[in-house]
Amino acid sequence: MTFKQLSIYFAKIEDTSSRLKITEIIADLFDKISDKEIDKVLYLLQGRLTPLFIRLDFGLGEKMIIKALIEVVRVSEKTFISNYKKIGDLGKTVEDLKNKNHQFPKKDISIIEVFNRLNEIAKCGGFGSQEKKTSLFTELVKGLDPLSARFVVRIPTNTLRLGFSDMTILDGFSWMLTGNKSLRPKIEKAYHVRPDIGYIGQQIKKSGIAGLTQVKPKLFTPIIMMKAERLSSATDILEKAPKAIIEPKYDGFRLQIHANKSDVKLYSRSLEDVTFMYPDIVDGVKKEVVADEIILEGEAIGFHVESNSFLPFQETVQRKRKYDIAEKVKEIPLKLFAFEILYSNGVNYLNIPLEKRRRVLEKSIKLTGSKSTDTLLISPEEIVDSEKKINLAFEDAVSKGLEGIMVKKLDGIYQPGARGWNWIKYKRSYSSKITDTIDCLVMGYDSGKGKRSDFGIGAFLAGIYDDKSLRFQTVAKIGTGLTDEEWKTLKKRSDKFKTAQKPNQYLVDKMMEVDVWIKPEIVVEIRADELTRSPSHTAGRTLKKSKSGSAYEVDIPGYALRFPRLERFRNDKKPEDVTTLTEIEKIFKQQKH
Repeated sequence: MTFKQLSIYFAKIEDTSSRLKITEIIADLFDKISDKEIDKVLYLLQGRLTPLFIRLDFGLGEKMIIKALIEVVRVSEKTFISNYKKIGDLGKTVEDLKNKNHQFPKKDISIIEVFNRLNEIAKCGGFGSQEKKTSLFTELVKGLDPLSARFVVRIPTNTLRLGFSDMTILDGFSWMLTGNKSLRPKIEKAYHVRPDIGYIGQQIKKSGIAGLTQVKPKLFTPIIMMKAERLSSATDILEKAPKAIIEPKYDGFRLQIHANKSDVKLYSRSLEDVTFMYPDIVDGVKKEVVADEIILEGEAIGFHVESNSFLPFQETVQRKRKYDIAEKVKEIPLKLFAFEILYSNGVNYLNIPLEKRRRVLEKSIKLTGSKSTDTLLISPEEIVDSEKKINLAFEDAVSKGLEGIMVKKLDGIYQPGARGWNWIKYKRSYSSKITDTIDCLVMGYDSGKGKRSDFGIGAFLAGIYDDKSLRFQTVAKIGTGLTDEEWKTLKKRSDKFKTAQKPNQYLVDKMMEVDVWIKPEIVVEIRADELTRSPSHTAGRTLKKSKSGSAYEVDIPGYALRFPRLERFRNDKKPEDVTTLTEIEKIFKQQKH
């Protein structure tokens, strides 16, 4: 397939708001391309050249790209900048100027050729690489038709966002095979083990759904982390997990470690490669892991050497940085409490009961028994057999400044990406009716007034994720509960992702619309007193036709957070990791009790 043909599909997707229609379009695209093209197309759909967990930086700043594009379209810098300011999109600016100048190539370039040329630009390094990158990029865009140029330009500028998630792509695979979404659960299960959308696409294209039956963990491909259910009483916990162990609930960075004898990589909850941030953890893995190959999980928390005690999250979070890392390693060393083993020496442990996984984990790490010298520690466990034990363990954890406890079924398996009763989270109780926090997406903000006019932001719209409709729905508009510094930080982060129109995957009532819309990028943790019902919020809201039949009215009001306030920014979470509507419904039921 030529890149021009692919660009027509991109344009169709960009102009479509219906999730179902987008699914049909990408299913048709997957059907038309070959198994040699599908992995490349899937990465390009995400505006990338690699899976999400592989870092690849084009190293082309906006000024360099503009300089290259001016040469492509053969206009003055003044004319180009003027057009860019009017349109606000480099891709559309180039498309418009190419159309005006009648710049059409004699030969259309294939998808594979465009992909390979972009890859060459990204990997170009060494002396004089900036000039070479610019030259290669100029030649590539020159040889493209106007529509293709629009989308190619958006890739190194990281602005090719077509308004759908990986889950829509998984639906597209199912639709290609069956004409419906019935295979989505099977495909998603495989994707959670190997979240490389290109690999999954190739397996399906070559062998259909049967190609996914043998998907197993692969070293240096992060597994999507398992999630826990929430409960707020020992009685309810024992009903769900009569045979279980208790582990402390640490408040730090959850990391997934992949290691062999020559390399170590650390991945965050959002699949980001964060190895460079935590050199002390890397050194600890090299010295203290005895397995030849291993994938394990744990929570990294700050450690105070003098007092031999652990630090609160507010101090631990200072270690999440891109600069001055060596200084912070000395100031705030980390300890990693390992609590899961997923793979070791060629053996897949995902479907092995927890009790056996724990024993393998214990044998995989060399411990001296000293918190001061060991970097890796095994998360302590205690067998649960009574409500009294659960409550005592909970109180003990809270007294040590921890979040609470995790209760895990002894015979439970590890379910990548899933939330099930194999893990139950029992967190610190507050005086409010909601005993846990809610992870929300920042969907947009209103301009500030009065004192807030200095910040440029006065309130922000927060939403959760409907895991059935694959849309973000609102639960709060938050105008209080942030410090001046937090408002400034939120404004700065939000402005990186401003968009002229409300994203297609947002479901927002007119009463809740905002001055500035934000692309789905920023996740925040919100604490609230309780969940209430509101006709203005769309989370869980249902509509019915009015008596006149000419309009719709609210049948069941949506869920809303009462007295919401910001707890912290969740840089470790992706938009699809926010609290789901299913979870909100469960929390609402628990609140009634």
